[in-house]
Amino acid sequence: MKEALLHYVWKHRLLPVGDLMTTDGQLVEVVDPGLHNRNAGPDFFNAKVKVGGTLWVGNVEIHNSSSDWYQHGHDRDAAYDNVVLHVCAVIDRDDILTASGRRLPQVKISVPPVVLDHYEQLIHTDKYPPCYQIIPSLSPLLVHSWMSALQTERLEQKTEAISRRVALCDGSWEAAYFTTLARNFGFGINGDAFEQWALSIPLSAVGHHRDDLFQVEAIFMGQAGLLSPDSLLERYRENAMAEGYFTRLRNEYLYLQHKFSLKPIDHHLWRFLRLRPQNFPYIRISQLAQLYFGCRASLSQIVECKSVKEFLEVLDTQATEYWQTHYVFGAESTRSSKRLSAASRKLIIINTVVPVLFAYGRHKRDDRLCDRAFDLLEELQAEKNHITQMWQECGLSVTTAGDSQALIQLKNEYCDRKDCLRCRIGFEYLKRQ
Repeated sequence: MKEALLHYVWKHRLLPVGDLMTTDGQLVEVVDPGLHNRNAGPDFFNAKVKVGGTLWVGNVEIHNSSSDWYQHGHDRDAAYDNVVLHVCAVIDRDDILTASGRRLPQVKISVPPVVLDHYEQLIHTDKYPPCYQIIPSLSPLLVHSWMSALQTERLEQKTEAISRRVALCDGSWEAAYFTTLARNFGFGINGDAFEQWALSIPLSAVGHHRDDLFQVEAIFMGQAGLLSPDSLLERYRENAMAEGYFTRLRNEYLYLQHKFSLKPIDHHLWRFLRLRPQNFPYIRISQLAQLYFGCRASLSQIVECKSVKEFLEVLDTQATEYWQTHYVFGAESTRSSKRLSAASRKLIIINTVVPVLFAYGRHKRDDRLCDRAFDLLEELQAEKNHITQMWQECGLSVTTAGDSQALIQLKNEYCDRKDCLRCRIGFEYLKRQ
């Protein structure tokens, strides 16, 4: 914590009032604190500091104690040869040498008491989020710029995840899109299982049977491990066998499994507890089978869409005939189409279509696709969940999907990790008097 606060003090120039001096009495002027480095290597790159009237351009390393330089092995690491200033809270070693043998000037700084006090409040308060007190007083410009940055940051993270899926799919963007789509059909709880399921399906082979909905559903259910007799709920097993549909699907799958050397995932991966029946894996897989059969689960379809209305139409799907009267094998229910709701389709657009368009646009160097991704976030209404409700109660406006995505990012990546030192709202809280 202490070193992170020292980074914060240096980065934002919250230095002691008066002249800053090295340990050997040379005047120090910080022209530019440099670029904060969060990876391996010196803490700040390309800083500009005047030491004894001489301008130095190089890196700055910050430690709690000057002896940490040796404890961390920087004296043997050539990556630290370009350090021009060593900044510490405690000076317990004077002879700080680089790997090349050059002696470094050292400066002692401290964390201002008011900053330390405010930081303790942020970290240890029982209120959530801890900065709630100052949110209503923030300038609209600050809030807008921070929300824009958070929105882009979230898209960047999702782009990295999609790029990893492309690699897992041997470079196929179509397969990566289907995998991303499937993951988000899990709506959080079954997301990991749906992703593993999608990756187990050889779409190039399944494509040969795309014109037969029954065969598509057989492959989809079979690869999910849900056509194993062991997967049937015990109280419905007898009915499931008597109905015949489970057996027909299973027989079809066993034939296709042998034909394509398929290996299903473990049916124990699926979670049913506290799920609404319309979210059961059987229903979601059946809806995906309909999308795939109708050639509406492909990236090419998404790229052609121009408006929210068109995206909603492409993603419109319902369960197959059997599942319109069932939620699990063997248990009849009141007939309903089990259509994917408009609200669910909007979530799919936000969490699948937008990041895939953005990532694919980056890959193709097509700014139009990237712009369309951002436009969709501005056109769609904000998601309604406990996170957006919390921020609204704190005084932040949550209008568009871009707003809600930004605030989800803020909570997950900053608030939950207590990373207030990287948050612009946290910065405003720390600097207040």
